[in-house]
Amino acid sequence: MSDPRTDPALTARAAQVKPRAMTQFALITGASRGLGAALAEALAPTHHIIAVARTSGALEELDDRIQAGGGSATLAPMDITDPDAMATLCRGIFDRWGRLDLWLHAAIHAAPLSPANFVDTGDWNKSMAVNANATALLIPFVAPLLGTDGQAVFFDDPRAGQKFFGAYGASKAAQMALARSWQAETIKTGPRVHVVEPRPMPTATRARFFPGEDRAVLASPLSEAERLIGPLGT
Repeated sequence: MSDPRTDPALTARAAQVKPRAMTQFALITGASRGLGAALAEALAPTHHIIAVARTSGALEELDDRIQAGGGSATLAPMDITDPDAMATLCRGIFDRWGRLDLWLHAAIHAAPLSPANFVDTGDWNKSMAVNANATALLIPFVAPLLGTDGQAVFFDDPRAGQKFFGAYGASKAAQMALARSWQAETIKTGPRVHVVEPRPMPTATRARFFPGEDRAVLASPLSEAERLIGPLGT
C-alpha cells in the first residue's frame, strides 16, 4: 500500500484544486465523516479546507461535495497519531500558505462500551493514542500556524465517569483537560481556543454507543456544524 503522503493519484487530485484568492484556511482533523465532514462542508463557502482523516475514499467523496458547492479542499489522508505524518502536514501547510485561520479537531476513537474491569488493553491504548496523545502531538505543531489571530475548536463529550464509558470517557476527558489548559493559557496572547459541546447527532460514533435509538430526533450533523461555527465569526 502506497504512502498517502506521496500517493501520485491523491497528489494530482489535490493539485487540481486551487484555493480562492485571499481565502481563509481551515484545518479539520477527523474530516471524513460525521461532524468533521459536516464542518468541512459548512466552512467551504468561506474557507479552503485542509481535510485530514485516515480514509482516502471518504475524503474524496467529501471533496466532490465541496467542489460541487463551489469550494476547494486539499486532502490529507494521514494518521493523526503518526508524528512524522503530522510534522509533514504542518510543514506543508506553512510552505504552501504560511498560516491557518482555523483548526477544528473532530477526530475521535470510539472504543466499545465495557465495564472498567473488562476494558481491553488494545482499546484503551488506541483510545489514548487517538483521543489524548494525538491532541498533545498536534497542538505544538498547529499553534504556530494559527499565530495570535487564529482559532482552534475542540468538541467535548462529557462521558467521563459514566458506566461502561471507561476508555472513551477517560481519553476524551484527558483531551478536554489539555484543550482547556491551552484555552486558559492563550486568553491574552491568542490563538483563541474554544471548547464546545455538540448536541446528539446520528453519527457512526453515537451509533456504537446507543444502537437502536430513534435517530430521527437527533440533530443533523450539518445543522449542528453551522450552529457551532456561528459564534466563531468566520
